[in-house]
Parts: sequence; C-alpha cells; structure tokens
Amino acid sequence: MKKVGIIMGSDSDLPIVEKAVNMLKSLEIPYEVHIYSAHRTPAQAAEFSKNARANGFGAIIAAAGMAAHLAGAIAANTTLPVIGIPCKSSVLDGMDALLSTVQMPTGIPVATVAINGAANAALLAAQIIAVDDAQLAARLDEKRAADAAKVLEKDAALEI
Repeated sequence: MKKVGIIMGSDSDLPIVEKAVNMLKSLEIPYEVHIYSAHRTPAQAAEFSKNARANGFGAIIAAAGMAAHLAGAIAANTTLPVIGIPCKSSVLDGMDALLSTVQMPTGIPVATVAINGAANAALLAAQIIAVDDAQLAARLDEKRAADAAKVLEKDAALEI
C-alpha cells in the first residue's frame, strides 16, 4: 500500500495534523509526519517531495498557516497529489492561509480542504490511494456506511 506523507510547516500545526493521523490510522494507511517549512527549510521540503514517489508515497498532505506556501512548495517538486490544509492562526482567522493554499498557478495543482480540515485531507488522500487498492476502498465504503448509520440513529432519537 502507498504511504501518505504529512508535512507541517511548524510544530504548532500538530494539534490539527493529529486529526489526519488519527484518520489514517483508523483506515490502516501507513504514513510519515515531518516538519518542513517552505521558508525556513526549503531544501528539505523540496528533497522530500522530489523523492516522495520513489519512497513509496501515493499522496502528500501539507498543513500550514499564515503565508501557507508549504503545499505549493511541495507541489512544485512532485506530480503526486498534494492536499493542502490551511491552518487557522491568530491572524485573519485562517483566511490568509486558505487563499494562499487555494490560489495556485496553472500547472501546479493543490487540492485544498477547509480551514483546519485535517480529517477530510486524510480521507481525500485515502480515496486517491484507494483507486488502486480494493481493500482500502472497501474500508472507505464501511466508514461511509457507519457514518450514515450514526446520522440515522440521531434522526431516530430526535424528539422535538
């Protein structure tokens, strides 16, 4: 099975990234987590992304706040799918990170989830990898059915 790389720009992003880690664990998807900054460690970020395919990765999640150039910097150095998580900071409520992540030039796509949307980033990475992995696709189907059952239980318990 392909791995998912999770790169965060700072250890302050870890509380958000943990939601992606937990989702990947629940789906039994191997992953690696690293801290690489687009601005402070650009050589390491580039090295990781340039070698990601050869190192067994199928998708990369990049989480960053404020200027949020990390996902774009990763995507510039690989043709693997890159999923950006714009992280909310004390500045501009995360809108700066969202716009920095979603506004990519033609030819360097980055899929972008909601601000702090780490669980969805992990699910999107899983869906990408599941294109060639029937067992993972089945686990995703099971999760979707379980999520639907929880909603229906709440509906049945609703008393208004």
